[in-house]
Amino acid sequence: MGNPHILAIPYPAQGHVIPLMELSHNLVSHGFKITFVNTDFNHKRVKDVFGNKVDGEGSIRLVSIPDGMEPDEDRKQLGKLTDGISEVMPLELKKLVKKTNGSEDNKISCVIADVNMGWALDIAAEFEIPGVAFWPASAMLLALLFSTDKLLDDQVIDKHGTPINGENKIQLYPNTPAMHPNNFLWVCLGDFTTQKTIFEFAMRNNKAVENVEWLICNTTFDLEPGALSLIPEILPIGPLSATNQLGPLTGSFWPEDATCLKWLDQQPPGSVIYVAFGSFTVFDPIQFQELALGLELSNRPFLWVVRPDTTEETQSDELYPIGFKARVAGRGKMVGWAPQRAVLAHPSIACFISHCGWNSTVEGLSNGIPFLCWPYFADQFINETYICDIWKIGLSFNRDERGIITREEIKGKVEQLVDDERFKAKALQLKGSVMNSVSENGSSNRIFNNFIEWMKS
Repeated sequence: MGNPHILAIPYPAQGHVIPLMELSHNLVSHGFKITFVNTDFNHKRVKDVFGNKVDGEGSIRLVSIPDGMEPDEDRKQLGKLTDGISEVMPLELKKLVKKTNGSEDNKISCVIADVNMGWALDIAAEFEIPGVAFWPASAMLLALLFSTDKLLDDQVIDKHGTPINGENKIQLYPNTPAMHPNNFLWVCLGDFTTQKTIFEFAMRNNKAVENVEWLICNTTFDLEPGALSLIPEILPIGPLSATNQLGPLTGSFWPEDATCLKWLDQQPPGSVIYVAFGSFTVFDPIQFQELALGLELSNRPFLWVVRPDTTEETQSDELYPIGFKARVAGRGKMVGWAPQRAVLAHPSIACFISHCGWNSTVEGLSNGIPFLCWPYFADQFINETYICDIWKIGLSFNRDERGIITREEIKGKVEQLVDDERFKAKALQLKGSVMNSVSENGSSNRIFNNFIEWMKS
């Protein structure tokens, strides 16, 4: 193949774009050329953030195709987004492949598709292009998706994916997280119609990846031995964020506020609470205020990422408790989006209050940071169980009768986590295992090198 030309297509969400971009940078460092396919909507967001770093002729060429939704429609309506993807994107990708392959010296030699875009692997097969399935989240979540037939046979769920008894936890395999069926990925994404749409979409994706030669995953044997034993065809090549290969183009949808790094330089080592909830989490006004007041009560320095769309309606600036900003001015910093990998690597960070998305989880792990877990949806409940019950590097929050995590609960859990040195010691131990896996002759490194050899053969 020489230096292969890879077409990479992520699922159109921030937590999927970034790990595939990390993989793309790693492949570029081995001489590969990448065409990275975002949706038109996300392509515009990336261009708005990165400007001239989006180079049409560079080693990573960003292109885009429509996602089937209108520009002003809400991409957080996952059922509607999934319908649009299924109806519009396959035909558009075919057009792109035909156009790209029209040039003799630029033909696509491999398609790497997010498992959630399984139809792209069907298109690769149609064009007789080798296909690789990439899973950006935990192997455990993929094991759950691959176990749906068993869940149906065991009457854990019905034909629409609805839990038959959502209160009883299930465990698919020893040393894997126990799960409430009510928290299954497709169940906690919205209403019944959305659930059905996502469940059926997942079943089609399962079928699409059955015949791929490589199914690679952003994890490591040390983190998920149980899940990887359950589904041995999942090959761990991660954590990708631990390889530090990410170039200037990260694929972020928001401009990063790097001033927070200078602010962190001024804080004592191991003192700062880092608070970030990813790209999807939304708070109601009461919960937003309780979080603010909990951080204030902690009496510790904190760095809080408050996206412009953190709350449903009111601008977050109007939601802060009266006088809050003035009272915390000396020890609190709020930013719209942070360079998270650099933040978590900073010696001033004491702990991470997180939604427990997989990217955030492995970035925290790779830096030996203990967690306070605040999951919102999707796989985040599985990751919380890993963090608290299996790896034992964090604590979860309890909610009151209103479903609110109170300011007192936040203050108490911060103190419990930071004052108990066992959490930090365990987190550093796990960091050592994770970093070993991506170092020379580590388990993930060996699989990745075999993958490179296959791509070049």
